[in-house]
Amino acid sequence: MLARGLPLHSVLVRGCQPLLSTPREGLGHPRVGTGEGAGISTKTPRSFNEIPTPGDNGWLNLYRFWREKGSQKIHYHHVQNFQKYGPIYREKLGNLESVYIIDPEDVALLFKFEGPNPERYNIPPWVAYHQYYEKPVGVLLKKAGAWKKDRLVLNTEVMAPEAIKNFIPLLNPVSQDFVGVLHRRIKEQGSGKFSGDIREDLFRFAFESITNVMFGERLGMLDEVVDPEAQKFIDAVYQMFHTSVPMLNLPPDLFRLFRTKTWRDHVAAWDIIFNKAEKYTENFYWDLRRKREFTNYPGILYRLLGNDKLLSEDVKANITEMLAGGVDTTLVQVAIYAMGRDPAFFSNPDKFDPTRWLGKDRDLIHFRNLGFGWGVRQCVGRRIAELEMTLFLIHILENFKVELQHLSDVDTIFNLILMPDKPIFLVFQPFNQDPPQA
Repeated sequence: MLARGLPLHSVLVRGCQPLLSTPREGLGHPRVGTGEGAGISTKTPRSFNEIPTPGDNGWLNLYRFWREKGSQKIHYHHVQNFQKYGPIYREKLGNLESVYIIDPEDVALLFKFEGPNPERYNIPPWVAYHQYYEKPVGVLLKKAGAWKKDRLVLNTEVMAPEAIKNFIPLLNPVSQDFVGVLHRRIKEQGSGKFSGDIREDLFRFAFESITNVMFGERLGMLDEVVDPEAQKFIDAVYQMFHTSVPMLNLPPDLFRLFRTKTWRDHVAAWDIIFNKAEKYTENFYWDLRRKREFTNYPGILYRLLGNDKLLSEDVKANITEMLAGGVDTTLVQVAIYAMGRDPAFFSNPDKFDPTRWLGKDRDLIHFRNLGFGWGVRQCVGRRIAELEMTLFLIHILENFKVELQHLSDVDTIFNLILMPDKPIFLVFQPFNQDPPQA
């Protein structure tokens, strides 16, 4: 989703040219559908107002959107609109006007013209909280030169290939310990296997992983007795995401002025996130001042504090954002949901087929996997997340046969990120009854 009013607006206009030129056919090159946007052909870009739209009355559109309970189903809303209006459309909901695209070739064109200091859609309630309470911001909310300064420093410590090697000895033990958690669950159930929902365990695993990478120390989130203060941080991140959704299409200041429960809960969540992150980071200032010697990689925070390239407030702000993002995932680009379920771009889109990503035909996966974004402003925690998932799956599949407890349709809801609308019950059958030794 790209909000109108950003510097990308001119790119979106240019993006109309391939979208509205001679229709392409075949897998990955769909002919424009039969909706209102079909059949348009031109050799020059057309005006913004000619992009198909359900209507220019943002408040009427928002009323219909709410009436259909679209807030948590916005990804389905986009699918329906692409089917109706074609591969590019615009929509105004409340005071936010956006242009949506679905064709991977147009996504590639958009990124091509985004410039050296690209901007991303800033979540309005996050901006409102940081501004009203005068909180420092990191790369997630910074722009232009301030963003680039922080991002270049973080890239060296977080994205560079040589930096990734440092994370393996920090992430691998956490994945090994998760195997131990499942063996503990197996012992508790007493049936030689574990059947259940591991969602809460996965949240704790993610937080244990990101804190170990950030600080070089474990918090014990996978122990039998979990630190309740650390659990509060995880719960606060979930609440922060959940309470953001109602404030996406209305000015957050309205929620603040009327002291709504949504705003109060949102503020309470951010307060916990900042307070806990501050507490965690303060401990490492003392380590740095004592010139503590390390035999192993000490974590990202220590490296950032030691290189003097960022002010301490900037370090804290970026660490806070990465901690919050590490509990769950990067912000989903909701148009990707529609793209991934369109047979024009994926054969058998509803079939689980991991082999489609093996790259046998690069044209069929080009700009189709954008969960982490793309370009210089892609998710700063991408390499950590990819390594975390890889090590996790290696250890799980080496130790367990994983099956579904029962087949059932699982829907998705939009809580700023896409989440299953019900628990997914898995069965973990161990290959060996005794947990492996670390």
